[in-house]
Amino acid sequence: MSDIAKALAEALGPDRVATDRETIDAHRVDYWVLAHLRARQGRLGPPPACVVRPRNTAEVSAAVRTCQRHGAAVVPYGGGSGVLGGAMPPGGAVVVDLRAMDQLLGLDETSLLAVVQAGMLGGAYERAVQARGYTSAHWPQSIDLATMGGLVATRSAGQLSTRYGNIEDLCLGLEVVLPSGEPIRIPAFPRSATGPSLRELFLGSEGAFGIVTEVTMRLFPLPERRALASFAFPTIGTGLDAIRRVVRAGWRPPVVRLYDAMETGRTFSQWAPGGSHLLLVLSEGPASLVEAEMAAVAAACAEATTVGPAPVEHWLEHRNEVPSWDFFFDKEIVVDTIEVAATWDRVAALYDAVTAALQGVPGLIVASAHSSHSYAQGTNLYVTFAVKPDDFTQAEASYLDAWGRVMEATIAGGGTISHHHGIGRLRVPWLARELGSAYPVLLALKRALDPANLMNPGTLVVPR
Repeated sequence: MSDIAKALAEALGPDRVATDRETIDAHRVDYWVLAHLRARQGRLGPPPACVVRPRNTAEVSAAVRTCQRHGAAVVPYGGGSGVLGGAMPPGGAVVVDLRAMDQLLGLDETSLLAVVQAGMLGGAYERAVQARGYTSAHWPQSIDLATMGGLVATRSAGQLSTRYGNIEDLCLGLEVVLPSGEPIRIPAFPRSATGPSLRELFLGSEGAFGIVTEVTMRLFPLPERRALASFAFPTIGTGLDAIRRVVRAGWRPPVVRLYDAMETGRTFSQWAPGGSHLLLVLSEGPASLVEAEMAAVAAACAEATTVGPAPVEHWLEHRNEVPSWDFFFDKEIVVDTIEVAATWDRVAALYDAVTAALQGVPGLIVASAHSSHSYAQGTNLYVTFAVKPDDFTQAEASYLDAWGRVMEATIAGGGTISHHHGIGRLRVPWLARELGSAYPVLLALKRALDPANLMNPGTLVVPR
């Protein structure tokens, strides 16, 4: 055992600290494609020193305090489902695996609140509250892989977000262990005007400002009725404008997903006309609201071709099925997704810009996008690219080339470089440019909370 592993074993008990190779290897990467590519090519850096599995907030606090005394970096680890390297530990770091903290601690049916430990998986949480007649209404694609704390720490969005909101709308209270090891609690209220929102400080902080150990979440009664519809548009612009008119009027169907022609042909060709751009719509809630909402959607899509509910049913059944990275690596292809967003006046042009930028990547075989999270002010673009370089040993360079082109096009087009996957390690080089004059405030917060830069170093922000 290393010195830090021995110190942690003394502080928490030897059963809470693992140094065996199998455990270490299982915590060296998250779901970032580049990490898996490097692992396949034997290019991962030095391993972490150990993995700590705390059972409660007090043990998380003890672990962090011990790491501070020894100057050891600390990396929180949930389900390992992040896709930007945010949970990849540097060599010699201590990984704090929160999965043993996996309990639903309370459910308030009067106030529609649930208190849950940070290590509980999203799917397990949803099943637990559904058994009581409620829903979290938060359905990221990673729901069965991501922990509740991880969803908060990466500022996630769910597939039903257009009605119910994203994690910042759903998470009302937090318990966090600061870099000093001190635990703090931010109480849950429907709203509070007690100064700046400290809750927001930790939403999206990716472990750089502390470790989330407990969350208090909104709940919703299970909906009375659900209705499905889909519409085929001749252009991406006409489809985007239909969504804009729906949400502008105040309607909020939980699912409004517009696929470009390439993605429509790839997934929905048996239903949609060739070359069309398919819009999927799902409405749920009180029966009278669903009826009125679907009528409003149909009116906004009057110029489109009505396709029916079958494509939405297909999407609901297969929405979380994703091939492994190795599936593509075996074919010497590297694939990834990049989610960006923009206001309505810019998003159609941004779609053109990012898909055009990708065309310059040598070996590009796919560049497509869909919109999946919409607001009165704008929407996101979920971009997919696939590259088959002539020499697969150069796959990482091709991958970074694709990412760089999309980031640059997004900044030039006035969009945000991340909608819901966060920053991780991959987007760090572009964050200062997006935040501009506000970036020094983020740096100051990091320095104030974590002066030794031990909390997930290299993620989110790199102190100067």
